[in-house]
Amino acid sequence: MNIKSSTLIRCTVALAILVLQTHIFSHATQQPTDQLGLFDAHDDIGDTPRKGEATFDTANREYRVTGGGANIWGPVDAFQFVWKRFSGDVGIGADVHFIGSGAVAHRKAVLIVRQSLDPGSAYADVAVHGDGLTALQYRPAGGAETLEVRSEVNGPVHVQLERRGDQFTMFAGNPGEKLAASAPVTVKLQDPIYIGLGVSSHDANVLETAVFSNVTVQKLTPVEQNQNPSNVRSKISIYDLKSKTIQVVYTADKLWEAPNWSPDGKYLLANSGGALYRFVLDANGKPQPEKLALDSAYQCNNDHGITRDGKLLAFSAKFGSAPESQAFVASADGANPRLLTPNSPSYFHGWSPDGKWLAIVGKRGEYFNIFRVPVGGGSEQRLTSSPVADDGPDYSPDGNWIYINSNRSGSWDIWRFPPEGAGPGDSKAERITSDELEDWFPHPSPDGKWLVFLSFPKGTPGHNVKTNVQLRMMPMPSGAAHVTQKQLEPIQSLAEIFGGQGTINVNSWSPDSKKFAFVSYEVLP
Repeated sequence: MNIKSSTLIRCTVALAILVLQTHIFSHATQQPTDQLGLFDAHDDIGDTPRKGEATFDTANREYRVTGGGANIWGPVDAFQFVWKRFSGDVGIGADVHFIGSGAVAHRKAVLIVRQSLDPGSAYADVAVHGDGLTALQYRPAGGAETLEVRSEVNGPVHVQLERRGDQFTMFAGNPGEKLAASAPVTVKLQDPIYIGLGVSSHDANVLETAVFSNVTVQKLTPVEQNQNPSNVRSKISIYDLKSKTIQVVYTADKLWEAPNWSPDGKYLLANSGGALYRFVLDANGKPQPEKLALDSAYQCNNDHGITRDGKLLAFSAKFGSAPESQAFVASADGANPRLLTPNSPSYFHGWSPDGKWLAIVGKRGEYFNIFRVPVGGGSEQRLTSSPVADDGPDYSPDGNWIYINSNRSGSWDIWRFPPEGAGPGDSKAERITSDELEDWFPHPSPDGKWLVFLSFPKGTPGHNVKTNVQLRMMPMPSGAAHVTQKQLEPIQSLAEIFGGQGTINVNSWSPDSKKFAFVSYEVLP
């Protein structure tokens, strides 16, 4: 080989190495750790025609992140991401502010945890928008649509995102204030995950910049959880069908359960510590619990509800010498209670539309079955009789059906039967759901269009647990008898939360059928 040939080969190899390096670094702008502080690298994720940037000011300990991209939303994302890989429970926090007035009000600065750098990756983030809107956004699975829980705080200075197992919680607030916590959501990510900071301009043709200061990334100690913990933070929340958002209206570090919406739409009714409370929904301030005029000798549980005319309250409680819960009726404010059924255990679940009957679940022998009790007085009437477990009866708004959950098919599913009863051998009972999840507490909307219910993971034996559950909804089945599975429309998963017993035991629809209330939980250390 002559000198000229050898030089040509060396130049060719060097050029190939340079091209390879350029290809690698055009996707991931790797920087030494000391140049990005707590993080390892930064990337443009998704379709970003204008290249983003990220720098770390070592003197001020600030991250300046500039990003483009159309959005962090929908089934795919486009943004600038500053990240590190991590495993285990983790919390990330930062003070956040934008530079300049911005081109689009919904530009986003986020603290984010993702499964991967793929634009359609499952993720959860705290997104601070340019107009101050702050939300816990999450994509529960790769390529799925993004959902959100909005914060009660607008334009916060400090935000945090915590991952504990499959649960993600948002915290937001301003200096000197206690951080407001969101309802937790469920996103199942496999370790290792990607955690970091992000900016999306919401307009792919422009770049926006946000500054993240006082940034912390902290490994969290896992919280040991029993099946039905009482040491919980409860979040009474409202799901809006139109915007597909969740608004937390009340948070407390104690157990709250089973909200009902009053027929006039002015307040929610919920129970805690054996008592019943109203939460007046005042747009000018945060609702606070107001105890009903019910004697403390009644130890109420999470089964209660109000008639359509708003005059009567039905509730379940242990009272006096009764060994377990019984069903009672009182005035809407809790005054003048009277016993409707002496048999126990008995649990109220639904009013007939005309206010003349209570649908209850009771154990009369070995099994829980469904009964109805006349409000005017008289003996209870058995509606189901099979040697199975039935629960959660609630009337359709036209009064033609009672919907229940039952394990009569071998797993927990939604069933229905006529209001006079399921007939001999429960032959008139019709199965409504049949997938692998365990479905509980069906609640028809007042306009008769929707059926919302709670779904536990496959194999969950009962509802007396708190775990990762789904709030699901389907169109109300046809009014005709003998509905077939082909006539049923697909079930929507509205949200994945940490909940279960106490989440939606009783009907919680707003009178206009546009929203429903529920409770989610976070286990306290």
